[in-house]
Amino acid sequence: MLTTCAGLALAALTAAPAHADGLTRTITAIKPSVVGVGTFLKTRSPSVMFTGTGFAVGDGLSIITNAHVVPAVLDGAKMEELGVVVGAGREFSFRPARLVALDRGRDLAHLRLTSGAPLPALALGDSRAALEGQALAFTGFPLGMVLGLNHVTHRAMLSAVTPIVIPSMSSRGLDARAITQLQRDPLKIFQLDGTAYPGNSGSPVYDPETGAVLGVINMVFVKGLKENAISSPSGISYAIPVQYVQELLQRK
Repeated sequence: MLTTCAGLALAALTAAPAHADGLTRTITAIKPSVVGVGTFLKTRSPSVMFTGTGFAVGDGLSIITNAHVVPAVLDGAKMEELGVVVGAGREFSFRPARLVALDRGRDLAHLRLTSGAPLPALALGDSRAALEGQALAFTGFPLGMVLGLNHVTHRAMLSAVTPIVIPSMSSRGLDARAITQLQRDPLKIFQLDGTAYPGNSGSPVYDPETGAVLGVINMVFVKGLKENAISSPSGISYAIPVQYVQELLQRK
């Protein structure tokens, strides 16, 4: 199945118009793999809501996003479901998923689709080989439900690889053991010169030519409140290197 999903992504790349540049072709391949992450509640209006972005990896049934995008509590009494929103514009559907693994220290989550066909999976690159100054791009849903399920792509440059000892805005979700680990082995993240917004949390950061994912956009590390990020974006965004995603996928 992994080979089939990779083949679908390759086919999308080769099917793009011959005059298109590398990023144009890559966006065509990337978009079917990028989903909204949220919940479904039949008695709510709208019944489907999403607040962040995720993307398919592996066999196409695994979804990577930020831990802070995943709701801490679901309304079990009203049968609220966790899942992803797939499609584009008004042509979308909700697919239920379960939480497989959560890494609060690095703010990553692994969801698993519980039904339906696999999505085209994105290839994970080698984030350890990423170089400052290289061109990157990321695709997601900048303001979540505000703009709807319309994929938006931003160009970015890898400005710096910088350590963060404790993610200050999510430190309440860390226990003493996690804090000790982060202090001993500081989390290194990518600083980008592209502007991301709260709904971009969980967006894949990838090589514009190959589509290989090198990082995951993370809005927790942006200074200031979400409202400030919307009204006065700083032009600086952060991404979690994909090496930590690869570690998360090893968990059962």
